[in-house]
Amino acid sequence: MTGRFISFEGGDGSGKTTQIRKLAERIRQAGGDVVVTREPGGTDLGLKIRQALLHGEDLSPRTEALLYSADRAHHMATVVRPALERSATVITDRFMDSSIAYQGGARGLGIDTITKLNRWAVEDLVPDMTILLDLDPVIGAQRVGAKKDRLESAGDAFHAEVRQTFLDLAAKEPDRFVVVDASRTPEEISADIGTAYDRLR
Repeated sequence: MTGRFISFEGGDGSGKTTQIRKLAERIRQAGGDVVVTREPGGTDLGLKIRQALLHGEDLSPRTEALLYSADRAHHMATVVRPALERSATVITDRFMDSSIAYQGGARGLGIDTITKLNRWAVEDLVPDMTILLDLDPVIGAQRVGAKKDRLESAGDAFHAEVRQTFLDLAAKEPDRFVVVDASRTPEEISADIGTAYDRLR
């Protein structure tokens, strides 16, 4: 595969949607082929899984982890790998680091356990670059507003653990992760991401 695979991670309200759109526009303006997708929900099956995960009945942590990894395996096989094989740049809103942070860290299922599960699900494909939009979860919750899904409603301690796990992952893989302060203006954040992308090329 010769395409570039870029993932965006971060807590709820960190601005991933805005920054993914800005980076995709930058690449398209330079003549690049870009596929923008998300997890869960990047496929028809993924939309059903997303509904169950975020808006359905209460789920046990193990059920939650397995549904995310099932979505990821299908997403890999039907969207991500085919795009990379035609040399497109794939930008995904969340990837396996989210499962490691949310289910492995905050849900207490274990970092190693969730890492192994998801590495198996994606056949060991790792992003070329992961943009971590780091933000105080209290600020993130304010940005999300009153209407929250299952994970957004999990509480301050949960989201503090998610943030810390993301930062720990970034510290372990500094060559892959780019940590960006998401408390600043969208323009400042986008400039940092653009610089990181230029280095990747």
